[in-house]
Amino acid sequence: MKYQPIDSALFIKNRQDFMAMMEPKSIAVFNSNDIYPIGADSTMPFEQARDIFYLSGVDQEESILVLCPDAADKNHREVLFVRETNEHIAVWEGEKLTKEKALETSGIKTTYWLKEFDKIFFELMTQSETIYFNTNEHYRQAVETETREDRFIKKTKAQYPAHRWAKSNPILQRLRSVKNPIELDLMQQACNITERGFRRVLDFVKPGVWEYEIEAEYMHEFLRNRSKGFAYTPIIASGNNANVLHYIENNQQCKTGDLILMDVGAEYANYSSDMSRTIPVSGRFTDRQKQVYNAVNRVKEEATKMLIPGTLWKEYHLEVGKLMTAELLGLGLLDKADVTNENPDWPAYKKYFMHGTSHHIGLDTHDYGILWEPMKANMVFTVEPGIYIPEEGFGIRLEDDVVIQETGEPFNLMRNIPIEAEEIESIMNA
Repeated sequence: MKYQPIDSALFIKNRQDFMAMMEPKSIAVFNSNDIYPIGADSTMPFEQARDIFYLSGVDQEESILVLCPDAADKNHREVLFVRETNEHIAVWEGEKLTKEKALETSGIKTTYWLKEFDKIFFELMTQSETIYFNTNEHYRQAVETETREDRFIKKTKAQYPAHRWAKSNPILQRLRSVKNPIELDLMQQACNITERGFRRVLDFVKPGVWEYEIEAEYMHEFLRNRSKGFAYTPIIASGNNANVLHYIENNQQCKTGDLILMDVGAEYANYSSDMSRTIPVSGRFTDRQKQVYNAVNRVKEEATKMLIPGTLWKEYHLEVGKLMTAELLGLGLLDKADVTNENPDWPAYKKYFMHGTSHHIGLDTHDYGILWEPMKANMVFTVEPGIYIPEEGFGIRLEDDVVIQETGEPFNLMRNIPIEAEEIESIMNA
């Protein structure tokens, strides 16, 4: 891994919290992701399943975590199974977790090689009445590929039909949405790396550069700061490309007078950052561009203040819509008749701001969190309003990642990343 070792206290606490919410005489199992093929002998870079990482810190393939709080053998209440390593594997693939390293990483005292799984699992299932399966129930999920977790669930249901089944997901949705101080530190590091990338780009951009060259500048800076790279597919959208919300081609030349909307974020230790900034190719905004830019920034600032404990996500978005409506009226993009006659299911402001303002962020860019439950301290949200005007040839989105506090305004993990129009102009023209 490129990242520095993580204190195993994080994973120990996460397991304790999860097991405290399990039913009596139950067992929970978490599998690593597969390594996915491309073709021939090529594979995609490995990405660990976030739930097993959250509970163990194990960041390699073919690993299984078993939690069984009521196991008769105390040594089997937390068990890790990892792929057996040897000198041949070390030479051809690189170092894998040894049993000693697995303990150091996870804080789990009992580790077996994977070949022992069926035997130990049978022993623990005979002592258990309920098994927690780890299904993906995120509100944005649309997965068609059968995962290692899916295959395990199918096999286990066939082999142990008399057990009750329960879901890990509701527990993980609640636990993962509220961040531990160690997690917040990791997310701050991801945001700091993103800041370095953005400042590098401010010095780089000029008329004639290509969107993919800007993407390369970010990647260079991310990699040299211990990140694997982008937390999600980057958007580098100049001119009217910014009005395509998920534009990822990044293959156009940046022209004099255009704006560039950049939605990028570095990952660090599997934790995401998510930043949006919009900058002028020529180093200075036109009066109209700055007028719209400042309107978006005002909505972002006011929306951020609403992220406090007890806020409901749906009601928050309704309030942000009112802020945006007022700004669009001021910009002359809407008139009073548009608002008076609007469809409540698709308010007038949606013509220029058609996406949501905030989402949970953490181990996933769109992280776990139950949207119909009130917000809590130490949840981390993005704040990302935008105004998109195809007829004027530009779109503007601004986005920071913020931590909800017990009292007062959220703490901005991107507080050091330039955002004011005048500061961006100053840096680009230094």
